[in-house]
Amino acid sequence: MNNIFNTQRFGLLLKKTLLERPVQLLGFTAMSYALTLIIYIAAKSFMFIGAAPHLSFIWGFLLGSSFLASSVFGYFSTNASGSSYLSLPASHLEKWLCGALIAGVIYPILFLVFYRLVDITFVSIYHKGLDPESPFYKRDYESVYLFDFMGNIAMDTYRLFLLMTGAALVGSLYFNKLPFIKVMMGMCLLCLGVMGLNIVIAKLMFDNVADAAPFSHVTLSVGKEEASIDLPERVGQVFQFSLWYVLPAVLWLLSFTRLKEKQF
Repeated sequence: MNNIFNTQRFGLLLKKTLLERPVQLLGFTAMSYALTLIIYIAAKSFMFIGAAPHLSFIWGFLLGSSFLASSVFGYFSTNASGSSYLSLPASHLEKWLCGALIAGVIYPILFLVFYRLVDITFVSIYHKGLDPESPFYKRDYESVYLFDFMGNIAMDTYRLFLLMTGAALVGSLYFNKLPFIKVMMGMCLLCLGVMGLNIVIAKLMFDNVADAAPFSHVTLSVGKEEASIDLPERVGQVFQFSLWYVLPAVLWLLSFTRLKEKQF
């Protein structure tokens, strides 16, 4: 039998992982679904209905996936459960793939199916509630439509998903207690620190800085006018590629390496 990966052994491990903690896994999933519904309904009630799909999709998808990722390797909260998990007759590759599959494939697919059903329901209710005799009927009808899973907002959310889920997986293996909170706080502090440092550096280099976005642009005030100094296109492309693809890949591989270290 292959010591690195065996399909039958991996299938048994995945089944065991899903069945031994059904309350926890289903609870996290149900919580993300409930959060999505709450945000959708709240945004629909207090804002324009067109904003509801965007906000609910972003927050529901990102928070739900990262929270699940932070718990998928939650065996190490105690020495007993950690030792029991490490003694399972499966390779560290299979154990890592099991967690990565649950957080990175199974949950996103289930969420997209759930979200499409919710979106269809709310959009249908909105369309049926319009007055066909209204002169603005066609405009109002076409202004609300199903959320595009391949649109710009969705694609940006998927990229953030890879980044946040990778960080959550790493955090679950480095922090035995409250990994989700620690990782999210760490990411927030890192973002705030980078933004603050960026503004300080911009003000040291230029006068009248109105705005400064890290690795993007600096906006300067000249009298009543404003002008932006943008990052060179090639440099910006390299930064964007590194942020959205290289960094997530490093985080996911780091979670694999960390799990391998725990195995020994």
